[in-house]
Parts: sequence; structure tokens; C-alpha cells
Amino acid sequence: MATLIHTLADHSDDVNYCAFSSSCLATCSLDKTVRVYSLSNFAELPYSPLEGHAYAVHCCCFSPSGRVLASCSTDGTAVLWDPRDGRRLAVLPQPGASPVRVCRFCPAATYLLAGAADGSLVLWNVQSLKPYRSGKVKDGSLMACAFSPNGSFFVTGSSSGDLTIWDDKMRCLYNEKAHDLGVTCCDISSHPVSDSENGFTYFQMASCGQDNKTKLWLILFADFLGVQLKYKCTLNGHSAPVLACAFSCDGQMIVSGSVDKCVIIYETSTGNTLHTLSQHTRYVTTCAFAPHSALLATGSMDKTVHIWQLDLKQSCTGNTVENESKVAVEDWSEDDVSAWLCAQDLADFVGLFKMNNIDGKELLKLNKESLANELKIESLGLRSKVLQKIEELRMTMSSVSVPDEFLCPITRELMNDPVIATDGYSYEREAMENWISNRRSSPMTNLPLHSLMLTPNRTLKMAISRWLESQQK
Repeated sequence: MATLIHTLADHSDDVNYCAFSSSCLATCSLDKTVRVYSLSNFAELPYSPLEGHAYAVHCCCFSPSGRVLASCSTDGTAVLWDPRDGRRLAVLPQPGASPVRVCRFCPAATYLLAGAADGSLVLWNVQSLKPYRSGKVKDGSLMACAFSPNGSFFVTGSSSGDLTIWDDKMRCLYNEKAHDLGVTCCDISSHPVSDSENGFTYFQMASCGQDNKTKLWLILFADFLGVQLKYKCTLNGHSAPVLACAFSCDGQMIVSGSVDKCVIIYETSTGNTLHTLSQHTRYVTTCAFAPHSALLATGSMDKTVHIWQLDLKQSCTGNTVENESKVAVEDWSEDDVSAWLCAQDLADFVGLFKMNNIDGKELLKLNKESLANELKIESLGLRSKVLQKIEELRMTMSSVSVPDEFLCPITRELMNDPVIATDGYSYEREAMENWISNRRSSPMTNLPLHSLMLTPNRTLKMAISRWLESQQK
């Protein structure tokens, strides 16, 4: 299920882009502003809107830590903002003053990539505020860009329909005509996959364009092949140009928005449509998944941003985890385990697990030694990935019924020593002490803390103790 839980209607013109940090949502518009909202209650922060651009703002993005917000505009600049108080930190002018269409931070947050209507792209050093490298696509305007999770390369998409792979020194590694009439957006999954049999790593990428299509690609890196962009499949759900696409944080879903006014959420492994959302009244221009919560934001030319709450308990095979909740993991059949593997993007292991008759009980027994010695999974990376997914499954089994108010907002783990901060929220003491040792803002609202005093929340601690006792009966 995808449930519409909130609508933001503060912009006075088309919404062009939206982006999440761990605590905030930023939106930008043709009305020349950037607006910033708290994820705790979707209230606009006191310093918002950010007003500094002279013309329409096309794109905005947070640095990976959430400590810097970038925006770019028709005025030919990218601007860096402090999302704690809205201060403008720097103005980065594009060479030639061409309208800047897209901007992205690299994963290490050391560089900001800005791409413009004249096809130019600049890697700005965020510390020195000087250009580090610059380049230009061979044809068309820069419309899209995305960094690989490790930051070793990035991809750009142009209005000519090309997807181009660049290394971090701005050297062109690969170019391919991908969409007729132009690329509008692209995104790379944050989960690279290792192929131990062939000895290379691949990254999943989605792109969309004016040809009404969303395409999935594999970017391959191998010593003997160099870099390759391999077409995987096309997601044919929209009836008009697709303007936006994005992977979920775990890479298991892809969302797209279109001129047909619809938002479609797909399952990455199968390409199946999970949800079609049609609440916007004009073109859908942007969509983004939150990094640490089951939230989706979609923005439109209808001047609104919709916030959706997702039920992430849907598996990749069309079975829902509603069925899984009725059947304990220990009682899963071999087919249930196969469905779970597909849901975790581990479909390549289905045959191996079936050959070894791995049911729910056997799945929970698997460890590093059994994966290596009995199932003969030679790659350390693949063993680690499987073990991580099994551990997540074990954690889900043990914490599925934990009341949300018992979880620390920072660690999302059951609190042992809850304290109340001056923002009114309760946190695990150690987590909050670590937080305020580096900053004086609230983890929930991002607003300044008037005091660093932490008060023991004895009532909450007693409630957690009673709940733990009830679980042991």
C-alpha cells in the first residue's frame, strides 16, 4: 500500500524537484525559491523559504550527511545553503552563465556536480569553492546526473538522448544513445552487485525520457572489458514522457513520474508494477524516496508535493509479507525462501538454495562457515551480502512488534536508557550524547537546541521494561 499522508502546497508555481535528508525534505520551484520541511511533522522550517536565486530553481539536493543543501537555477548558478539555519554559504557560477539544470553531491561530499543547458558540467570542490574539473557532453543540454555509490564514476543524461559515463577525473568512459527525444532523469542504485563467477562488479541504473519509457541498465566494470553499459529491460507503464525516476534506498523499488500525471512504483527485480498513484492534477516532475524511512515524495506542475507512506512489506514475487506474517519464518517452505531471495535481490541463489533444500529453519541456521563450506559460495562479498540479509530477517522477527515510541529516533533500536532532550523528543542517552558532541541541533527537527541538558525519561523506561517482560511470557 502507498497512502497519501500529507500534501505541501506552499509553492506558487511548478514544483521542479524534491530531495530528502535524514531529517528534512527540500523542494524547489519555478517561483525561484527552495523550501525546507521537517520530516517529524512536515512543518516548514522557520528560515524557509530560501530566497537567493534570480530565476527558476530546477534542482536541489542534500550532501550525504545532510549538512549542506545545494540548489541550481536558470540564473546560471548553483548555491550552497546551511540547512540548519538557511544561511547562504556560497554561490557557484557556471562558466558561460548557462542555466544550471541539475546538481548532485558525490558520495564523499567533497564535490558538487553542476550540469547546464549548454552541455557544460563542472565538479566544484566544496571546501575550496573552486572548480576541480570541467567537461561538456558532445550534444544537447545536461538534464540528468547520478553518482555511483563508491564515487568512482558518474553518469549524465542529455536532451540528445545520450547516457555518458565519466570517471571522477571527468574523463569520458562510455557513451550510448539511450532514449529517443532526450533523457530527462537517471538514478543509480546504492547497492552494487559482485559477480564472482565472471569477476566483475555491476551497478543498476534507471533512466527515463521523452520516449515515454523508463529503462533499467547494468553498468559493468571488469579488467578485461573496461566499462560497459548493458540494457536490462524497459518498464512500460506510462503513456506520456517520463520526467523523473528514482531507486528506493534498498534498491528494491523504482518510482517514476510522468506527463500522464501518474506516479508508478515498480519492483526492481521483476519490473512488476506495485502501485499507480494518480492524485496529481498536472505533470509529475519529480519523485524521491526518503533514505531512512518508508516515505516517498512526488512533486508536480500542480504546485504541490505529495508525501506518501509506503508499506514496505511487499515482496518481489507479488506475494505480500502479509502472508509471511501468517507463516513464521521457521515454517517457510523452500518456495517461501525462494520468494524471499527474490525480494532481497538475491534471485541468483534460488537454484543453489533449492538444490540444498533450504527451508525456513535451514535459512535461519546459515552462517559464514556453512555458506562457504556447504553451499560453496566462494565470494566473500556475496557471502557477506547473504549473511546481512539473513541477519536483517532475524532482526525483523525479533522487533516486528516493538512499539515505535520505544525506538530511539537516531539508532532506530530499542532504548535502554531513554532521555528527553530540550526539543521534547526522547532518545537513547549514548546516541544523543554522541549527537550533541558534534552539533547543537535537534535530530528530529534540525532546529537549534536551546540547551544540551538531557533528562532521564523514567516513565518511558518503565514502559519499555514492562513490554520486555510481556514478550518473555
